[in-house]
Amino acid sequence: MKNTALTTTHESLGAKMVPFAGYNMPVSYEGVNAEHETVRKSVGVFDVSHMGEFLISGPTALDLIQKVSSNDATKLTIGRAQYSCLPNETGGIVDDLIIYKIKEEQYLLVVNASNIEKDWNHISSYNDEFKADMKNISEGYSLLAIQGPKAVEAMQSLTSVNLADIKFYHFEVADFAGIDNVIISATGYTGSGGFEIYCKNDEVKQIWDKVFEAGTDFGIKPIGLAARDTLRLEMGYCLYGNDIDDNTSPLEAGLGWVTKFNKDFVNSAALEKEKQHGPKRKLVAFELDERGIPRHGYDIVDNNGKTIGVVTSGTMSPSMGTGIGLGYVPPIFSDVGSKISIQIRKNAVPASVVKLPFYKK
Repeated sequence: MKNTALTTTHESLGAKMVPFAGYNMPVSYEGVNAEHETVRKSVGVFDVSHMGEFLISGPTALDLIQKVSSNDATKLTIGRAQYSCLPNETGGIVDDLIIYKIKEEQYLLVVNASNIEKDWNHISSYNDEFKADMKNISEGYSLLAIQGPKAVEAMQSLTSVNLADIKFYHFEVADFAGIDNVIISATGYTGSGGFEIYCKNDEVKQIWDKVFEAGTDFGIKPIGLAARDTLRLEMGYCLYGNDIDDNTSPLEAGLGWVTKFNKDFVNSAALEKEKQHGPKRKLVAFELDERGIPRHGYDIVDNNGKTIGVVTSGTMSPSMGTGIGLGYVPPIFSDVGSKISIQIRKNAVPASVVKLPFYKK
């Protein structure tokens, strides 16, 4: 089991630690609902240093990225980030990721912790043609997500850049909490605003301490992975391994917006054909009409009790107090307002297909 540079800090704060993607990670501190509310109303900090980072550099770096990713990375300028996915050769998704353009001919790819080795091998297999310089820097870097509506105000004293000026999916490489050359990225997985901070492992404890010092008057708190999951689900953000995987296509998963057919990429011809004919199933968001909690793996059934799909993510929404979830169903059941049911033990609990996000500010 690997530790992050902050593992002992989490333990000293009384965090409940669990194994996650090969790392010893804090799942909660004071409880999911309280932590969830902190991020929605003020500011909370996640240690997500288990995530993977690859540096791809050189004259052919962009060509390699264009080949392996579904989005159009030519749209990136220095200081911008882009959500994308890595399609596989059989119609599914190797991983979803964020691509940062650090400078000309240099990109940072941030991938899911559980997929670091798989992603590295996949991208490397296509680099035989391009011979870009690839470095896996995952082990040396830490990542903090400072999330919530008060994040800008709470953190402004720690940097010389105007945080309010960093637009969504843009970033600055600047001073932060007394450390130079930190990536301050206006990204996150919560839908409540804030930043993600990339730094070296030997810098993260100083940053963590100064972040909590600066946030004291704003009610800042450490947040665990359990609340990260409820926050992302309220926004309808996909979780790799649940909502998307090697057997789900980007088009089925509603990721057509990051699948651009103005270029040739891995399996693009087959995906373009799928787009023309329409996917055979679609990922939908649903809300229970009655009391209940949908869970990953529960059957989705029609009015006759016939199984038509499966819940990929589900929870009791801390913000709204209703059962919400995502799941795959045939296109005929995918329109907003469609009536389905979730099989919760012996009961088929009625639900309605809704438009994302579940949580509206």
